[in-house]
Amino acid sequence: MRRIEKDEALELLKLPLNEIGRLAYEKKRELHSDKITTFVVDRNINYTNICWVNCKFCAFYRHKKDEDAYILSFEEIGKKIEELIAIGGTQVLFQGGVHPTLKIEWYEDLVEWITKNYPTIAIHGFSAIEIDYIAKISKISISEVLKRLQAKGLYSIPGAGAEVLSDKVRDIIAPKKLDVARWIEVHEAAHNIGMKSTATMMFGTVEKDEDIIEHWEHIRDLQDRTGGFRAFIMWSFQSLNTALKAEIPEIRKQSANRYLKLLALSRLFLDNFKNIQSSWVTQGSHIGQLALLFGANDLGSTMMEENVVAAAGMSNRMNQDEMIRLIHDVGEIPAKRDTAYNILEVYR
Repeated sequence: MRRIEKDEALELLKLPLNEIGRLAYEKKRELHSDKITTFVVDRNINYTNICWVNCKFCAFYRHKKDEDAYILSFEEIGKKIEELIAIGGTQVLFQGGVHPTLKIEWYEDLVEWITKNYPTIAIHGFSAIEIDYIAKISKISISEVLKRLQAKGLYSIPGAGAEVLSDKVRDIIAPKKLDVARWIEVHEAAHNIGMKSTATMMFGTVEKDEDIIEHWEHIRDLQDRTGGFRAFIMWSFQSLNTALKAEIPEIRKQSANRYLKLLALSRLFLDNFKNIQSSWVTQGSHIGQLALLFGANDLGSTMMEENVVAAAGMSNRMNQDEMIRLIHDVGEIPAKRDTAYNILEVYR
């Protein structure tokens, strides 16, 4: 199948859901003919909720003086990791607010401590805005931040903070956040030192279809240059308790139809991404399952702990047995993977 361009993508969005879904499933089968659908057992550890960026779409952040503001101690983090190891976990997704005073040395100590005490756990951590701010407050380059954290044991970085990679959208929903060029710069710098990352998108705020396609163009172009993205993950904006919903009350919850249609189109447009992940955390387990028939080949994480989406009013839970059952139920073969998408165990 030849590469789809922006105008064609906009036309494809006009197709009925079943038609675009069929095309996406065919594309998935070209890339994943073995019918294996993967998942990872991990835990999302939010090391701090203190953040100065004040994104309007976020209900998780707190200011330093707020009563419920926190920074987890290394011992508290260790207890969470031990609970993860006890259920067979292999990865921590490590993210926090953009703390106004923590410098590179704190992060180096943390990553080194986890690596030494829990060597079987891969650290998939620190979004582009965290990396960018660590560089600024520590007065070093983005590349140096990444190299120093990689030397201590950071394995890969998540795509969080992308939202929609359109500056006109970002200027409305997160005016203090880094711009599109800087987000791309952080991920390209990671790829250039051999550190992989994921690409994400949060839709459903003020963006138009053209902005979504622009987002995909940015990450597809970077993937052409570096091949450094392991997967693409998208989810819909969860509005409860957010300033953005209060400011723009006409923002509406995104439908399952919209989510599945965009997911299917991402499979077709992002022709250089092997892995597309379903977002059951925001969509619920059954739409997450259905996404496997619309282009997704990965059901994501069992998500032993999740705090950011939960703060915005959406709390879904799933364990490994449920994931295996949901994957079998659509005629696919479940497999547990690690961060690098290596298969650890297949459940036929």
